[in-house]
Amino acid sequence: MRQFDVFVFDENFDESLGKCPQPPFTDKELAWFYTNKWNKHLDEIEGEWVVFVHPSIRIDRDFLNNVAEITDSFPMVDAFAPRIRTDKGNFLGGFLLRPAAKGSGFVEIDENAPLRYVAAPHPYLGIYSRRIIQRTGGFDTTLPEYARLADFTLRMMHAGGKMFSVPYLVAQATSNEAEKAAERISTENVRGLAGLRDYKSMAIVLSKAFGAEASLPFALHHPSVIAPLLRNRKQRKEKRQAATLLSKLKADFLKEVVSG
Repeated sequence: MRQFDVFVFDENFDESLGKCPQPPFTDKELAWFYTNKWNKHLDEIEGEWVVFVHPSIRIDRDFLNNVAEITDSFPMVDAFAPRIRTDKGNFLGGFLLRPAAKGSGFVEIDENAPLRYVAAPHPYLGIYSRRIIQRTGGFDTTLPEYARLADFTLRMMHAGGKMFSVPYLVAQATSNEAEKAAERISTENVRGLAGLRDYKSMAIVLSKAFGAEASLPFALHHPSVIAPLLRNRKQRKEKRQAATLLSKLKADFLKEVVSG
């Protein structure tokens, strides 16, 4: 068994045409997968820990050594949401759930947040144990790429998994793509996943994970998502039932990933 498998996802990668970069380094304890097919290689996972990452984030030996130390230090945790630092010093972190009373949705953690559980990682970087991936299943590729880790993590919570944010587990952005994401959130004054792209995808993610309890308050605050929520309800209900039928998500833990 390897220690790490690193999946680098980008819509421009095409394995069939050989349009994939070379790994920055190699190691017998490490495998790299460059692909635009999010589910294609999941059955090939051998690493104890799996890193899902956007190509704008630097994955080097120092970062993986840090991951190894932290995963050993928190054996009860199934997933980690690394914090990201951009070249301009902007902070990108994991996300909490916004209370239904405040409109539901996602809220980015504060830069100085202590050790804590979170509901989702930044869309560009998440780390999961192989065992929890096997329990959770694959990615919902009907969602845009930037919504897939949030959706996967909420389904992972129903499978009994927990995601942790550690202040000293920090990755460095290597291009201005992540910088633009930070600026978009700051400019729109929206500290939440929806600020990265669109409300429609977040409404669907919330509906899949928690049903009307979360999606209705979100829709009341963002009426533009009502029509998308009314479409494909049957398929979304089937996905929700598959994820939550034997849910291990406890109310006490859910409170830990809801913002104050």
